[in-house]
Amino acid sequence: MPAISFEFFPPKTEEQRVQLDAAVSRLKKSEPDYVSVTFGAGGSTLSYTDKTVKQLRQEHGLSVAPHLSCMGGTRAEIGELLDTYKASGCRRIVALRGDLPSGMATPGDFRYAAELVGFIREHSGDHFHIEVAAYPETHPQAENALADLRHFRDKVDAGADGAITQYFFNADAYFRFVEDVTRLGVSIPIVPGIMPIANFSQLRRFSEQCGAEIPRWIVKRMQAHGDDAAAVRELAADVVAELCRRLIDGGAPGLHFYTINRARATTAVLDRL
Repeated sequence: MPAISFEFFPPKTEEQRVQLDAAVSRLKKSEPDYVSVTFGAGGSTLSYTDKTVKQLRQEHGLSVAPHLSCMGGTRAEIGELLDTYKASGCRRIVALRGDLPSGMATPGDFRYAAELVGFIREHSGDHFHIEVAAYPETHPQAENALADLRHFRDKVDAGADGAITQYFFNADAYFRFVEDVTRLGVSIPIVPGIMPIANFSQLRRFSEQCGAEIPRWIVKRMQAHGDDAAAVRELAADVVAELCRRLIDGGAPGLHFYTINRARATTAVLDRL
């Protein structure tokens, strides 16, 4: 089994905090290499991110990689965050461009993730292992596929140590992406991002927004089960587990699970592996 990691988001309510704690308690039994914590654009969940990082480190004993986003942050603010995470013992950062928050007129001091990666290196040297995003099916806002590949290479040239992909359900898209960036001289590990299927109708809506294709055969098989929730859960776990097997057998260096702060769907996949 290759290294696995999990993504969580900072809870904002007591109910969400209880849900996160329950999910982490179950998932940490799988001994993840690390867990990541998402970052609220424009600082909207800045305090929550920091609190969640501390909780996962101190209460659960996990290695934590906070997300950092370009959007809305000044060099001084991001530098202060880096110092905070360094002091707390974090050794890994996920550096992202992020999305411009609603109502925000300016994106901050950095426009692109490559600029953010360069600043982290300038500010903190080699202290942090820096992960960046990769898009096997091309970033939805990219001018074209080749431009997207070059933007990815820019992030690597700026100092990224590894990458985590947007989720996908077509293993060939991942393998093709790795081949394409390898031809551009990129040699960092590229870990597939895995989305366990908990709520299929919700996933379809979200996938349309972020440009992740759900193959027609998966859609049709899900529809065949109708309202049989148990059958849908079993099929969902089987489909994602088979995807993971293909990726592992094809040489993927790890698996990064987008948990949505819930354990059941992710655990069902891990049980099958």
